[in-house]
Amino acid sequence: MATESQEFYGRWARLYDLIARRTPGIARLRRRAAAACRLESGDTVVEMGCGTGANLPFLREQVGPEGTVIGIDFTRPVLERARAVTANYDNVHVLQGDATQPPIEPTLADGEIDAVLATFVVGMLAEPAGAVDDWCDLVGPDGTVVLANAAPSQEWYAPPVNAVFRAIVVLSTPPTTQLRYEDEPHRRLEQKIDAAHTRLRERAAAVADETHVFGVVRLTGGQLGRPS
Repeated sequence: MATESQEFYGRWARLYDLIARRTPGIARLRRRAAAACRLESGDTVVEMGCGTGANLPFLREQVGPEGTVIGIDFTRPVLERARAVTANYDNVHVLQGDATQPPIEPTLADGEIDAVLATFVVGMLAEPAGAVDDWCDLVGPDGTVVLANAAPSQEWYAPPVNAVFRAIVVLSTPPTTQLRYEDEPHRRLEQKIDAAHTRLRERAAAVADETHVFGVVRLTGGQLGRPS
């Protein structure tokens, strides 16, 4: 499954990069996700599943030249685009690895990471709630974990929006017979996203929830320490 997903997303890296950067309103959403990480100058932030690097410049704005931004993804063609985007930043590092087993230096895994961001990632994981637990453990005691994911809208105008959403999910799912026909991809995706966001709310002391893009994108930020 992992190899198949890598091949699928690698093959469509150029299209995903275009969508990630040119979709109307997407830059504002990415800036909002970066701000939700509650970063300060000099902080360290890790993005799980950084894709083509669309979020990395926004995260770098938050931590400044003295901070550190680490982007992790498992697909090589996607990472090549991320590296090209951040080539001029000496404090942005793009690594190939699994978001559930991130290749983080031991010195950074002991409370030195201030925030973890994961956008449109948990729906691809086998155990999204477990991954959120690991990310919460990775950040410091007052750190922040932010999730942004696409799921069916709950707004009053949802039916036509969700019809488009379901079509996009099917087209963006790696084409395997088992995944396509044993259950509906959009329902499986919603279950995974609900599990991840619920776990973050359980782990965090302070939580902020938002919806964007006609109610399709859910943004949850959880601060793990005591609320101020």
